[in-house]
Amino acid sequence: MIATEEKLTKVYLIPGLPMPTKFSLVGAASEGRTELTAFDRALLLSGVGNVNLLKVSSILPPGAVYQEKVDIQPGILLPIAYGSLVSTEEGRVISASVAVGISSSENYGVIMEFSGYCSKAEAEERVLEMLREAFEVRGLPLNKFYVKAVDHVVRKIGCVFAAVPLWY
Repeated sequence: MIATEEKLTKVYLIPGLPMPTKFSLVGAASEGRTELTAFDRALLLSGVGNVNLLKVSSILPPGAVYQEKVDIQPGILLPIAYGSLVSTEEGRVISASVAVGISSSENYGVIMEFSGYCSKAEAEERVLEMLREAFEVRGLPLNKFYVKAVDHVVRKIGCVFAAVPLWY
């Protein structure tokens, strides 16, 4: 196979997968007839339902730029950090949240995710507490952050999903 000029200019983390240059925060709550379809519907409502998710941990790639809307093609491999929770307990409040922090003294950021049995406001505070601690243990100032949280009262089979998709 002949390498194209485009491939030569990208930084590859693993063969065939370039380092993401964009990120967004998405989230949704949904109901389904099964736990898997509730999760699938939350992905669709979040704008990441027609891709193949590659769950990643907690580092935002150097130089990644925030985009409000996810702009991806169906079927791609999408690196994504997320928190999710599915429950069948009728009337139960469930939540998920994500936060991205950036320090001006470093070129990378930190991503934290949370899910639990609490309100959206509580989920947002918990994920921000984790983000602050992540920067504290790294000895870095937290100069800018983004946060996304969702909650849901379960009717039959409910799901909450909050994520940071990373793309090219």
